[in-house]
Amino acid sequence: MTDSTMRALRLGTRRSKLAMAQSGQVADAVRELTGRPVELVEITTYGDTSREHLAQIGGTGVFVSALRDALLGGEIDFAVHSLKDLPTAQPDTLTLAAVPLREDPRDALIARDGLTFEELPDGARVGTGSPRRMAQLNAWATALGRRIETVPIRGNIDTRIGFVETGELDGVVLAAAGLSRLGRIGEVTQLLSPDLVLPAPGQGALAVECAASNADLAAQLAGLDDPFTRAAVTAERSLLAALEAGCSAPVGALADLQVDEQAATEMRLRGVVGTTDGSALVQLSTTGHVPASPDDFTTPQHMGRELAAEMLAKGAAGLMGERAL
Repeated sequence: MTDSTMRALRLGTRRSKLAMAQSGQVADAVRELTGRPVELVEITTYGDTSREHLAQIGGTGVFVSALRDALLGGEIDFAVHSLKDLPTAQPDTLTLAAVPLREDPRDALIARDGLTFEELPDGARVGTGSPRRMAQLNAWATALGRRIETVPIRGNIDTRIGFVETGELDGVVLAAAGLSRLGRIGEVTQLLSPDLVLPAPGQGALAVECAASNADLAAQLAGLDDPFTRAAVTAERSLLAALEAGCSAPVGALADLQVDEQAATEMRLRGVVGTTDGSALVQLSTTGHVPASPDDFTTPQHMGRELAAEMLAKGAAGLMGERAL
């Protein structure tokens, strides 16, 4: 064995409890896949240190830029991101080596007294840092003949749940995937159906990234890739890119695989754009064939672009505020 195959692989990760948990799961999988030791390298990103709301600091890339700089600088060998945090434009210097099997993409409500969203009282205060969630939650409340106050919040999962425990908020909405990875899914009072609240593009999926110059490592990491997850998130991110919207924009998207008795045969892509007060939503869907090959992203990309064009034709651009040009 050469020194290069014996040396521990350095996995770059954000310092948050959730990032460490999901990076630890990937590290275990890489150890099993390659037979090499893996060590976690903790990196602080701008998104971790800024106390501003994501919409104010731009959202796009604020959690990944420092990790990417460390990759290109040779400080780490590969990085793990929450896929929804990745900008849609992939730089030539980096390779998205793997998109592992996706966790539950849905949003989840944690509310006081075990309440569901339908049971929240009129005027309930619901915390979320996401304009996308605000738009859809407000629209849902209006459909129920009720009013809620969506309160912008930042902080880790403990901090956000703490707002409910102290009574400052009636509920908070978080990604189910993060709660599951931290072993806290049991605290959820309601998993929100995508028929009512579409998740962020790529929500629940992880991205394993390495330098494009490290082809050998990229080939090894590709063993973690789940082709159906990659096809789904490719469609969702293609929609986001075609809308010219960043990851903090009020855009939701989800690609579902329609499965018959033998295999996945069709993919449905749903998208939504709305004003944060929920007064106007553009929500459309389309279907297409599942790619015949894991290397064929033509169909998912086409679906995303076509659905975005239909949404823009219905006035989506006017609902997003400033677009990411």
